[in-house]
Amino acid sequence: MPVSDTGTLPIVTCGPTAGEGDPRRGYPPGMDLWRAPIAGGPVDAVVHVPGSKSIANRALVLATVADGPSVVSNLPVGSRDLSLMLAALAALGAEVQELAGTAVRIVPPDRREGGERRVDCGLAGTVMRFVPPVAALDSADVTFDGDPRARERPMGPMIAALRGIGAAVDDGGRGALPFTVHGAGGVDGGLVEVDASASSQFVTALLLPGARFRDGVTVRHRGEPVPSLPHIDMTVSMLAEHGVTVSCDTGDRTRATWSVEPGAVLPLDRRIEPDLSNAAPFVALAMVTGGRILVQDWPPTSRQPSSTEVFESMGATFTPTAEGMLVTGPDRITAVDVDLRDLGELVPTLTAVCLFADGPSRLRGIGHISGHETDRLAALADAVAGLGGRVVAEGDGLTVTPTTLHGGRWPTFHDHRMATCGAIIGARVADVLVADVATTAKTFPAFPTTWEAAVRGTGRPW
Repeated sequence: MPVSDTGTLPIVTCGPTAGEGDPRRGYPPGMDLWRAPIAGGPVDAVVHVPGSKSIANRALVLATVADGPSVVSNLPVGSRDLSLMLAALAALGAEVQELAGTAVRIVPPDRREGGERRVDCGLAGTVMRFVPPVAALDSADVTFDGDPRARERPMGPMIAALRGIGAAVDDGGRGALPFTVHGAGGVDGGLVEVDASASSQFVTALLLPGARFRDGVTVRHRGEPVPSLPHIDMTVSMLAEHGVTVSCDTGDRTRATWSVEPGAVLPLDRRIEPDLSNAAPFVALAMVTGGRILVQDWPPTSRQPSSTEVFESMGATFTPTAEGMLVTGPDRITAVDVDLRDLGELVPTLTAVCLFADGPSRLRGIGHISGHETDRLAALADAVAGLGGRVVAEGDGLTVTPTTLHGGRWPTFHDHRMATCGAIIGARVADVLVADVATTAKTFPAFPTTWEAAVRGTGRPW
C-alpha cells in the first residue's frame, strides 16, 4: 500500500454514541460508545506519547524510600495510575510537591507517625503491589482497596511474601483486596519465596524498598517461568542508579533469585522516558494502513521491553531520526508464531495487527495476562467474535485467524489495552464502536484525540 503524498485522510464522524449496553460484554447500560475513526488510506502523521507509567511509578516509590527529596519529571500527568500512585504515597506521609509542567518533588515521609490510613488502588497493579511493602515500613495501619475488578486480581503471593519479610497483614483469608498492613516501623526482610508466575510485579514490589529492610531482601521465585522479566530488569537498573547494591540469578526462570543489600537509597532527579507500550498502538496503525508514523522522542536506548523485533518480523520498518522513531508499515503483514512471555502488554495490540495478516498467527506464553485489568485472553476472543472474527484462547496463548470483519460494539471491560485494540481494528473496519474509550486515561488521557489526529493524518505532513 503506497504512502500518501499529503497524509490527508477523509474525516470520519467521531464521538460518543449512546448504546443500550450489555454489562456482560463490557458496556454497561448508559455507557458511551466511541466510533473509532476509519482510515481512508495510509496514515502519515507525527505523534507524541506521555512518559512511561511503569518507569514513573517505580521512580516515585524509590523517591519515597530515599534519603532525601527527589524530582521526577515528564510524568504522564492526568493518567489514573499516576494519580493513584501519588495519592497512595501521600497517604503514607510523603510530601508530593507539584512543580511546573509534568514534574513533582517527593519528600520522603517521617515514618514515626501512627494512626490509620487508606489507599485506593483503583485498578492499578503497580499501586496494589508496589505500595504495601512500603507501608510495612510505616508505623500506621494502612488499608488497601480498589475497584471491583481489583478485588479479583491475584494478590495471595504478595500477601504471603509480606508476611515472609515480617509484616503483619490482615486479609480475612481472601488473598486479595481489601487487606490491611499493620506497620511496625520496619521489617526484618531476609529470604522470602514467592510464586511470581502470575505477575513479575510481586518481585519488583519487594525489591524497590528492600534496602530499607533491616536485613535487606532476597527474593526467590518458585513456580512456572516468571513472566515480564525485562520489567524486573528495569527495577534492578533503577535501584542501582539510586546506589543500591543488587544481584540476581535469572538463568532458570522457574528458580530465579534477586538480592538487595540493606543500606542507603540515594535521592535522584529523574526524567521519565516516553511510554513505548502507549506507542505500540500507533506502530500498529502504521502497519494496518501501510502508512507511516513518527513517534517523537523515542529513546535511543530504553529500560522498557522492546517490541520492535516482533513488529519487524511482521513487516514493519523502524528508522531512527533526530526527532524520534519513524515507523513504516508493510504492503503485506506477515503472520507470526511468537512467545510473548516478556511482552504481555503487547498482546491486545498484536492481536489487532494479526487480524489483518496473511495467515493465522499464534501468540504464546501469555497465560498470565488473564489476571490483568480483565481476563485479556477471554476478552479478546469474545470481542473479536462480536465483529465476526476468530480468536481462540487455548492453553497459554491465542490463535488469531484473519477473517472478514464487520462493525459493531467493542467491549473494553475497563481495560485500556482493550480500548486501544478496538481503535486499531476500527482504523480498517467501519463502525467499530468502542465502549468507554475514556478508560485509556489509565495511562494516556489524550489517547482519543491523539488517535483521531493520527488516523486523519493531521500531524505535520512529510
